[in-house]
Amino acid sequence: MPSDPIVLQLKRIKGQLEGVISMYENEQTCVDVVRQVIAARSSLGRVARDLLTGEASRCTKERNVEELEEVLKEVFRY
Repeated sequence: MPSDPIVLQLKRIKGQLEGVISMYENEQTCVDVVRQVIAARSSLGRVARDLLTGEASRCTKERNVEELEEVLKEVFRY
C-alpha cells in the first residue's frame, strides 16, 4: 500500500533535520550547517505549497469561496 506523498516528504525532512542536528553537535562548519538548514526550509515550503494547493483544489470543487479565499491567502504567503 503506497504511503501518502505528504507523509513521505515530511519523513524525508525529518531525516534532513536529524542530519542537521548531528552536524551541529559534531561542530561541522557553520556554512555547511546553514546550507542544510536552508535545504530543509525549502523542503518544508514545498510541502506547505503542496498541502495548500490540494486544499485550494478541494475548495474549488466544493465551491466553497470563503474557504478558498483563506487558502489562497496562505498560498501567496509562500
